[in-house]
Amino acid sequence: MNWLQDRIHAVLKGAAVGDAIGGAIEGWSPEQIHERHGGPVTGIVGPFHENWKTARPIAPYYKGDGHITDDTLMTHALVEVYAQAGRHLDAYDIATYLVPKMMNEIRWIPEFDAEGTLLQRVFLAEKWIVAKLHYAHQDPREAGVGNIVNCGAAMYMAPVGVVNAGNARAAYLEGIDLAGTHQWSYGREAAGIFAASVAAGLRPGATAASIYDECVALAHDGTRAALVALRDVVEQARVDGVIEDQWELNKRLREAIKPYDTVGDTYREPAMDARRASRTKSIEELPVALALVLAHDGDFEKSVLGATNYGRDADSIATMAGSVCAAMGGMDVIPPQWIETVETASKIDVGAVADVLVDVTTKILTDDAQRTRAELDVATSLLSELA
Repeated sequence: MNWLQDRIHAVLKGAAVGDAIGGAIEGWSPEQIHERHGGPVTGIVGPFHENWKTARPIAPYYKGDGHITDDTLMTHALVEVYAQAGRHLDAYDIATYLVPKMMNEIRWIPEFDAEGTLLQRVFLAEKWIVAKLHYAHQDPREAGVGNIVNCGAAMYMAPVGVVNAGNARAAYLEGIDLAGTHQWSYGREAAGIFAASVAAGLRPGATAASIYDECVALAHDGTRAALVALRDVVEQARVDGVIEDQWELNKRLREAIKPYDTVGDTYREPAMDARRASRTKSIEELPVALALVLAHDGDFEKSVLGATNYGRDADSIATMAGSVCAAMGGMDVIPPQWIETVETASKIDVGAVADVLVDVTTKILTDDAQRTRAELDVATSLLSELA
């Protein structure tokens, strides 16, 4: 397996592991997590509620025991779309390929402990994609306008970063285009920045600091402000260059993200103005994930467990943190036992999905290189006419 193949496998496996570990305690506060598990989560744990089928009727999902959530299911579906198209994607491809896949293809849904469709599993903000594109025939480039602003589009944008490996700006622009079918405002911005972070992580020699700097340079409005604010928190929390107290860091990160987060402190009881469009706000998940990667210098285990014990939307935070750390470090940084447990419990073969992404990424990067050379020839010719 060459360097890029290793990194692509790592991105998808790192995302799935983060998703499964964080998913078990999604929606809960750090205090509730400590009470339930007798301290911080240190790996794969069981469901928060033993009676998971009835504990929350609006979301009767089997989270825990290594089960992936919709974050990973949607990520893998997007890989399949890239494979079908065999090229870079745009908003129209979401309508053409992803929507029928969500509606009609039966796959194993670990949280149902049964087969089903993606449409049956995804939550309200993701069902929007099908409602707006299939039933309302909305222009794909504008379909996300009016949706609940959340991390729903950002959570599955890792493949966008992979097919744009090394080119954060290109990943950002492609992520923004695709996310327009699903999200708007700062939810769409987060999707572009997460794609950019993965692409930046797939540049040889990338560091947590270099990735963070690229994301800050690309980000706009509240997302950029949140990233800057959390970077300051990380720097202030270091003692001799090291984060010694994860609990205290998470508290500081939460305080710093509050001015940008609309959901509020009681995660399951959002205020009336929560998740509305704004140029001054940010989703919570992306800046916190990147800040944890920065705080731990890309250490996979520390970043993913830090994201998990942050609580709230822990599965998406850990998915993003896991993807970026794995992009930098490759397969060696992910505990093999975590991968094995997640794949077995979720009845998925992430490696097979990664092989598909390797093939399509190789094709796309080859096409990009040929196109870039042709564009360079044209630019050189035009400049020579000016001489």
